[in-house]
Amino acid sequence: MSSEKKPAAAGLVLRAPAPGWAVEADVVVVGSGVAGLTVALRCAAEGAKVTVVTKARLDDGSTRWAQGGIAAALGEGDTPEQHLDDTLVAGAGLCDEAAVRTLATEGPDAIRRLIGAGARFDADDTGEILLTREGGHHRRRIVHAGGDATGAEVSRALVEAVRAAGIETVENALVLDLLKDASGRAAGVTLHVMGEGRHDGVGAVRAGAVVLATGGMGQVFSATTNPAVSTGDGVALALRAGAEVSDLEFVQFHPTVLWLGPEAEGQQPLVSEAVRGEGAYLVDADGVRFMKGQHELAELAPRDIVAKGILRRMLEQGAEHMYLDARHFGAQMWEHRFPTILAACRAHGIDPVTEPIPVAPAAHYASGGVRTDLSGRTTVPGLYACGEVACTGVHGANRLASNSLLEGLVFAERIAADITSAGTPAAGPTTAHPTTADAITPEAPEAPEVPEAAADATAADVTTASGDGPLLAPEARYTIQRIMTAGAGVLRSAESLARAAAQLERVHGEAAERLRRDGKTAEPGVESWEATNLLLVARALVAAALRREETRGCHWREDRPDRDDPAWRRHLLVTLRPDDTLDVRTTESEAFPATRRTIPAARLARPGRQAFPSPTTPRTETESHP
Repeated sequence: MSSEKKPAAAGLVLRAPAPGWAVEADVVVVGSGVAGLTVALRCAAEGAKVTVVTKARLDDGSTRWAQGGIAAALGEGDTPEQHLDDTLVAGAGLCDEAAVRTLATEGPDAIRRLIGAGARFDADDTGEILLTREGGHHRRRIVHAGGDATGAEVSRALVEAVRAAGIETVENALVLDLLKDASGRAAGVTLHVMGEGRHDGVGAVRAGAVVLATGGMGQVFSATTNPAVSTGDGVALALRAGAEVSDLEFVQFHPTVLWLGPEAEGQQPLVSEAVRGEGAYLVDADGVRFMKGQHELAELAPRDIVAKGILRRMLEQGAEHMYLDARHFGAQMWEHRFPTILAACRAHGIDPVTEPIPVAPAAHYASGGVRTDLSGRTTVPGLYACGEVACTGVHGANRLASNSLLEGLVFAERIAADITSAGTPAAGPTTAHPTTADAITPEAPEAPEVPEAAADATAADVTTASGDGPLLAPEARYTIQRIMTAGAGVLRSAESLARAAAQLERVHGEAAERLRRDGKTAEPGVESWEATNLLLVARALVAAALRREETRGCHWREDRPDRDDPAWRRHLLVTLRPDDTLDVRTTESEAFPATRRTIPAARLARPGRQAFPSPTTPRTETESHP
């Protein structure tokens, strides 16, 4: 094995054991929702060797929880331009128009390709796809499946396609950190596999391209529609790797989440936007429709406006929730159009057929994330991001209903096209961590054979240039969630955010001081890694929210109630410094600065397979889009 001395670490990393096994791929995709699986399928179709890493089972990503549908200009009289206009209005002045135009124009064909991959959407007796309407849309343009089980159908179709294509998957695996080569380019990831099997414990996947499709970070709040696995792992990894994240302050709180009581925590049942799209009313305890007069679309206003309307009424009346009244649907419509929501409500003792549904806002979707350009490239060469983990510029300050699955489809296809058009870069020796030649344990159970150089490159003592940081105890997760819910929830102020920032820094500082003073920290493990990721994401979110001194989209500052375009029609970029402090910067305008990457001429060619086309000289590309 090589005895060449490896450079010092390029960034911060989680404290973890050295990898005990390693595999190689051309592309590693982290996440198994619509974005991740679409990238995987498109890259594999072009001959790339793809490995999909997913935190739970392959079919257990956030996509399967999506109820509403997928928005696209497919109906008679509808156009991509109209879809673009609705998206720009919802985004409150911070959408990137080029990104939205890409979404709206490429979306219809992306849905047709999804249908070609096996997805079955609801249709009428003639086979024509049924379209419905949701908040913020002026047209019926939402395709759906199983009434209110669109995400589950999309997930089913893509999972079946991935399995049929024979794409390698590593399930029940928490991604830890990014590996880099000597030039600072992404060269794979470290990960921990939970349970026994072909791979077990901490290992590494070496790849010339890394795609983050890890979903959201809703578990940073006490109550969320997100599943338990949505702990911001992708954003945290990107920050530690030196990538820019943007617009984290814009967390969308879905206005109609089933209210389960004041002490309810964790994942809460969603009552889809589509219920209001079909004519349900928001009412208070007296039956008054309070959204009438607040917006021309009333209950179908963009989500940030509806969430604020609900919360204002709750504050005015001292109420813990409002109601969604759809009794006029009748039993047949509930059972046919919204069977999943009906079952969820009845499981909690509420029958929407005969009584209004108690609802309140809860954390739902991160409009910001890891900053990318139109090809999904981040500010770290070789690292891509797609889906909720990414900030493509599509959503601006507030996501339009049912644009999320479409964004995952469209930008996943663009990432795959970018990776395969120029070929997958060869992964050189990794330098994200200092390495030793014998760090991969030969006796690791069923560890696959890898080239000698690969074993040397991916093995890692997890140390950093600034020293190992502390891990949080698993119970810190609940402390962080309560801090965030109290200080950075739907309604924010300078006082609440400053208090949250101080409390989060106290959690961080106490763990660091214990490590410095006593040499003790939490034991490495899934729950401690998740808690540590949540803390980093929470710190970044609060830092951005405190800096943005206005109300815009789903960022509501009660001390700054007005939108301030001259001062704040711009983005906030957050990076993590080597000393584990955050750097928050503003862009000069609503446009993101250009991204730049250098593509090495060397490409990875495997025996018996044609290498991807490659330029004879390194190529540098610049885009003015994020």
